[in-house]
Amino acid sequence: MRFSTLKGAAVAALVAALASGCATPQPYDYTAFKQSRPKSVLILPPQNSSPEVKATYSMLSQMTHPLAESGYYVLPVTLVDETFKQNGLNNPGEIHTVAPAKLRDIFGADAALYVDVKEYGSTYTILSSEVTVAADAKLVDLQSGSLLWQGSAVASSAENQNNSGGGLVGMLVVAVIKQITNSLTEQSHSYAGITSQRLLTAGRPNGMLYGPSSPHYGKD
Repeated sequence: MRFSTLKGAAVAALVAALASGCATPQPYDYTAFKQSRPKSVLILPPQNSSPEVKATYSMLSQMTHPLAESGYYVLPVTLVDETFKQNGLNNPGEIHTVAPAKLRDIFGADAALYVDVKEYGSTYTILSSEVTVAADAKLVDLQSGSLLWQGSAVASSAENQNNSGGGLVGMLVVAVIKQITNSLTEQSHSYAGITSQRLLTAGRPNGMLYGPSSPHYGKD
């Protein structure tokens, strides 16, 4: 009886795990976003939680395009960055602590985008070499200070890797070649672009809503 009970419990646990793994993601609550409906967005220099010093400006240079394509006016990032520097703010961590109302007074934007780069760069293990860029983002209303939206995205060279064939020696050689290629060709910057597109392009599940310049505005 004890074995039967344990077996039944194990089956029940497995079914529950499978059910949770196949569950549909909870829809994002866009109530605050739809009430605010920002027209202009201020992109703050991203914080960098990765060990790669290039991560902040690599991501910063990639994020304007998907937001603009989604229908928002994006303040020029070089002008914004220079304005912060002229006011003695050179560190993204310090910039992210500036009060939303103050940012609105300085830049006149409706909302600000706060980004944290979680992973950036290539990693090398015995049998593989991967480039990964991952980031979290949140959109904040600069008038009320309320959170409008938050999300995350990741892009990795592992998505298209195929290590089959060639045996162990072949896999080692391929891993070394990929590591060298990634270092010489700045693959991380390209994947930062993919991550930015996935993170900020409107119309994705639980992603950004379309801005007022988009023909899809108000339909999402």
